[in-house]
Amino acid sequence: MGSFSIWHWLIVLVVVLLLFGRGKIPELMGDMAKGIKSFKKGMSEDDADDTKTVEHRSDETVNSAKEKASKS
Repeated sequence: MGSFSIWHWLIVLVVVLLLFGRGKIPELMGDMAKGIKSFKKGMSEDDADDTKTVEHRSDETVNSAKEKASKS
């Protein structure tokens, strides 16, 4: 019951081809690939923004520490 034979997979493949057609499946896969690439690009841009923010804050901390040290 848990495993499928080759015949089960062939029937599923035929049904999918009948529902979507030969031309629609590559189009759907292309759209899915574009979505994944866009998601990865967005995640990498988000990480870059976080890194810049952390670096900027550390510079402010260093500058404020220098000011406090010079005032003392």
